[in-house]
Amino acid sequence: MEQQKLPNVTIAIVLAIFSFICCCFGGIPGAILAGISFFLVRKDEQRYFENPEQYSNYSQLKTAKVIAIIGLVLGILYFIWTYYQISQMGGWDMYMEKSREMMEQWGIEE
Repeated sequence: MEQQKLPNVTIAIVLAIFSFICCCFGGIPGAILAGISFFLVRKDEQRYFENPEQYSNYSQLKTAKVIAIIGLVLGILYFIWTYYQISQMGGWDMYMEKSREMMEQWGIEE
């Protein structure tokens, strides 16, 4: 019997790579993309373990899983770091006030 490829591996790898890249945008987008990727990986893992001789790209699935976990961890850590930085600055209100001051200084209107 001819081996098939697991259906969600490619999209899981793409989402995991985007999550890795998006970790720099506050952490939340990266964590969301990594979570979706991890969910797809878990689905395909279950499918693979039900009938392992039918599928041929399990190594790619493991790669997607590792990248998704790294993206998830980095996203969460970056979010915690951002929250810490804002709280050290005096909270969200103080952060928004300083942002407005900087925008006025540079001549940018809201």
